[in-house]
Parts: sequence; structure tokens; C-alpha cells
Amino acid sequence: MNVDWVRRYCLSLPHTTEKVQWGHDLVFKVGEKMYAVAVLEPGPVWLSVKCTPEEFAELTERPGIIPAPYAARASWIALESEDALPAAEIQRLVRQSYDLVFARLPKKRQEELGKKSKAGGKGIKDATRD
Repeated sequence: MNVDWVRRYCLSLPHTTEKVQWGHDLVFKVGEKMYAVAVLEPGPVWLSVKCTPEEFAELTERPGIIPAPYAARASWIALESEDALPAAEIQRLVRQSYDLVFARLPKKRQEELGKKSKAGGKGIKDATRD
């Protein structure tokens, strides 16, 4: 599974850190809270992100998108493959997940990260699949 383009995009978002956890998952965090999980070894899912409760219901009705294992109760979805959605839509969902997680950080933590409100539109222009 190719996660390189997702990794590049996540690392372009302000204050993102990455860490391999649970043996084979690449976890992207902001303020020590995860916002995306990419699976590094073949498995039942390829990428998981947080979304709004409304989008969760809509997206999980689509083929190739399931409630994320262990995190569905917090409105996380999982893409079963890289082809479940177009790259631009995946990028939008990753950014939305980042914004949702950032917004839930304590205000003091947001300020420590140099933010005073919801994250802006910074990103990379050509985060496409390799």
C-alpha cells in the first residue's frame, strides 16, 4: 500500500508529528492527538480519519468505506483501499480531520502551537498518488 503521498500531505500541516504505533500503523498527530492513521502493512483498511457525525453516516454507506475499527464511536471512518475515494477527497477528509482534532485541543494548547483559532488552509498543492 502506498501511503507516501498521504504522509507528505499530513506532514505539510502545521505542527504535525508522526509515530509508528501498534506495530504497523503510521499515526499522525497534532497537539499529541491523532487525526489520521495510515496502515503500513496490507490489511483490511488503508487509512482512517475523523469526520463529522453527519459525514460519518453518509460516507460509511459508500463502498470501500467502513466505520473505523476501535474508533467509529468517535466518528472515525476507514478507507479499505487507496482507491475508495479520489485523492482530492481523501486530502479534504484528512484536512477536515486535522481541523476537527485541532479545534478540540484545549485553548492553551492551541496557543502553544501558535494558533488562536481553527487551522487555516495551508497544505501542499500537488499531494497526488505516486
